[in-house]
Amino acid sequence: MQDTIEHQRDQHFDMLIVGAGLSGIGAAYYLQTRCPTKTFAVLEAREESGGTWDLFRYPGVRSDSDMYTLGYSFRPWRHEKAITDGPSILQYIRDTAEEHGIDRKIRFGHRVIRSVWSSSDAQWTIVAEVGPEKQALRYTCSFLYICCGYYDYGEGYLPGWPGMNRFNGPIVHPQHWPGNLDYEGRRVVIIGSGATAVTLAPAMAATAAHVTVLQRSPTYVVSLPAQDAVANWLHRWLPERLSHGLARWKNVLVSMFFYNLARVSPERMRQQITKAVQQELGPDYDVGRHFTPTYNPWDQRLCLIPDADLFQAIRSGTVSIVTDDIEAFTETGLQLRSGEELTADIIVTAAGLKVKLLGGMVITVDDVPVNPSKTLLYKGMMFSDIPNLACAIGYTNASWTLKCELTSAYVCRLLNYMDHNGYAWCVPRRRDDVVEEPAIPLTSGYIQRAAAILPKQGSRRPWRLYQNYALDMAALRFGRVADGTLEFGPPGCDRRMA
Repeated sequence: MQDTIEHQRDQHFDMLIVGAGLSGIGAAYYLQTRCPTKTFAVLEAREESGGTWDLFRYPGVRSDSDMYTLGYSFRPWRHEKAITDGPSILQYIRDTAEEHGIDRKIRFGHRVIRSVWSSSDAQWTIVAEVGPEKQALRYTCSFLYICCGYYDYGEGYLPGWPGMNRFNGPIVHPQHWPGNLDYEGRRVVIIGSGATAVTLAPAMAATAAHVTVLQRSPTYVVSLPAQDAVANWLHRWLPERLSHGLARWKNVLVSMFFYNLARVSPERMRQQITKAVQQELGPDYDVGRHFTPTYNPWDQRLCLIPDADLFQAIRSGTVSIVTDDIEAFTETGLQLRSGEELTADIIVTAAGLKVKLLGGMVITVDDVPVNPSKTLLYKGMMFSDIPNLACAIGYTNASWTLKCELTSAYVCRLLNYMDHNGYAWCVPRRRDDVVEEPAIPLTSGYIQRAAAILPKQGSRRPWRLYQNYALDMAALRFGRVADGTLEFGPPGCDRRMA
């Protein structure tokens, strides 16, 4: 590989965007709109665009955020359903890319494996493996923008329960759903309690003989209408962009209100959520056991279901919830710690996802390997002591796209500021004592398992992540670029970064 790299002529861009999913397409739109003279390309590891929405193909896959906030602010969502299915979201992303000519900038099958910064050149050298043969290609760029999320697309999380090889039927992970899986008239057990499990259960129950959701512990589940009546009314009476903007802000403010209420009055929020579930399932259903977690609301993400579809399936008898631990797999299903046995023809392991930061690439700054877990996040998008690099990281308590759009707009603002002042590089510097805290303040299993590889946040701005769209908008749109934390330098300045 090294010989191939050394003898290959580099292709240079002002910016390389890694990832052609929801955030990557949005980043490309902002760059070509607000920095029209910049050259760029989008490097996508897969052979198709869409990211998460192309990867996941399991039954019923859908958003758990409304499309007025998950969608782009610059391209109104035109469908009646605000909580919609995965294929519709995928088509929306691809239509956006085609409409703005971004699809012609995407280089598919390019998996970035290494990024090397040189202070003397003030640029990144990117090494990508291309195609089945994993041919090594090299690019250079002045600024690197990573938009590939933080999930491992290669594999999902699998705890590895005892006796899995004994089970006679198929064991399926939602991340690798086989297109030919036939579950009609069959008994299905879904292991998990998160968003994937509550999505799969009612979708599979439509044709399966019965679906059992086996959870070790409950999750808060909230039902909302799939159609946003207010948004649809606005669309009938107002111009498209105005109605989309009003619907977007309405949903932003509502979600902020309920999140803040949950943090200030967790017991009140807990009671409201469980009361709503009890009303759906009836007075005799054991909501305390199956739908009342031991943690407070928003210590982990809430699960959103459209039109109470999961509750309807439970009431109809096609879905059951079992709260217990797995003792072992058997030939015919699962042996539980309580002594109960669950019979299954198919077992779905919706037990969680794995986190992979920066797409798994190795980063080096001036010949020194960088460990992202030792860095602080600057404004939720850049890493301390890593120059000319930004990362699109969305909210955990609201739509992913809200923060990613703010990030993309800020990156363009930063690039224009550097051009205006003759700077070639910028880097966030940690100059004083800042107390380190976890970057993502959730107790969810996938976050806790990844704690050792995730960067940290600081105790105060600009190192603090507020998970608040209004505060971030104020800071990123109107705050000073030269804030005393970002350090800038001219071209040809060989100051070592590491």
